[in-house]
Amino acid sequence: MKDETREKYLKVALMVFGLFLLVGLYPLMNWLWPDGWAWEPRQTEYEQMIQGIYATMGIFLIIASRKPREHRSLIQFTIWSSVVHAGIMAAQATHDHHEHANLIGDVPALFAMAAVLWFLLPKGGTAAAMPDGVRRAT
Repeated sequence: MKDETREKYLKVALMVFGLFLLVGLYPLMNWLWPDGWAWEPRQTEYEQMIQGIYATMGIFLIIASRKPREHRSLIQFTIWSSVVHAGIMAAQATHDHHEHANLIGDVPALFAMAAVLWFLLPKGGTAAAMPDGVRRAT
């Protein structure tokens, strides 16, 4: 895939994932499918923290969708934090039979988001991919 095409799809993916994290996560955890998106025992304080963190990430992914090359580290953080978070949840859900629905809910969703962003992220960190005025340490 050409870099221009990859970046075009990356912009769309960042916008879609950003909007999902900002406005889609709350209804899934609370009304639409809590078994696949929330964890037992339900803890309102924990859920508010998770939703707040992911809504914040959503806002920054939406901002990054305008100029993804200038937000490479945020995209990389989103990829790796999603892989780590999903991996921990997968291990926990595998061992706790009350959480098996998460193995078809939030766990694969985080892995999928990470995979799509990884695939679409332009490869390499050349100077051309860096924001104006920022030089790579040598």
